[in-house]
Amino acid sequence: MKLSLGFSPCPNDTFIFDAMIHGKIDTGDLQFHVEYHDVETLNEQAFRAALDITKLSYHAYAYAVEDYELLDAGSALGFGVGPLLITANKELAEKLSKKAGIALEEELTNLRVGIPGKFTTANFLLGLAYGELKNKTEMMFSDIEPALQQGKIDVGLIIHENRFTYMEKGLYKILDLGDYWEKTTGSPIPLGGIVVKRSLPEPVKHRVNELIRQSVRFGFDHPESGMEYIRSHAQEMDVKVMYKHIELYVNSYTEDLGVEGKKAINLMFEMAIERNLVPTTKKSIFLTK
Repeated sequence: MKLSLGFSPCPNDTFIFDAMIHGKIDTGDLQFHVEYHDVETLNEQAFRAALDITKLSYHAYAYAVEDYELLDAGSALGFGVGPLLITANKELAEKLSKKAGIALEEELTNLRVGIPGKFTTANFLLGLAYGELKNKTEMMFSDIEPALQQGKIDVGLIIHENRFTYMEKGLYKILDLGDYWEKTTGSPIPLGGIVVKRSLPEPVKHRVNELIRQSVRFGFDHPESGMEYIRSHAQEMDVKVMYKHIELYVNSYTEDLGVEGKKAINLMFEMAIERNLVPTTKKSIFLTK
């Protein structure tokens, strides 16, 4: 059986799936057709139920839950892994950093904000901390820092490896939104997960979940095995940054969400529904046992 599989070319995703798609673990009669896309493209595809298995943002999952179930394996959760809100203006950084969760002055509500996608978890977290910032422009995550440097936007929401490099470009941190979430909830921040189509046979869904778990474990046990593949998709990313990226986003929650991981995801959904940020659903979020 051949299944379509979508994930990003970022090091954490290629690390997760390397063993599974390259025959380093036994996948039996399951084969995978892989597509690589940025996270917002993956989100949009999930809204159309375009792929059998896909990575998506947890925020986006609220809009795709009718068609997909969340797997226990493959997620990006953790402490200290959240998106950052940054700016090229040091004074603005100092002013806004004190305003998280507090009503903004009128002149600040019109700040031009660059975001990596409407349905990213990063944008959801931005809404929690700075709900009055509405003047948002969606752009590729890699274009946000240049836009700040060129004065096209006032503040930018960065994800992925950019959190390691923004200071080198003369930019300033306003707020670590992951840290804000952690201090507010005491839970790890759910960033992205792997979902599988509800319409697939139950044994297939559970087999996919187990294969992803085995693939993650293989990566942990053989950390050098997939480096050539991971590096080939990491574009011009510095090797040290690549390793930091993997260390930050691939952890025990990636192998299995566990009770704490599921609690954090349920909390995010509850908060989002309470604030009318996402639609309600009667579907189960997680792959049923």
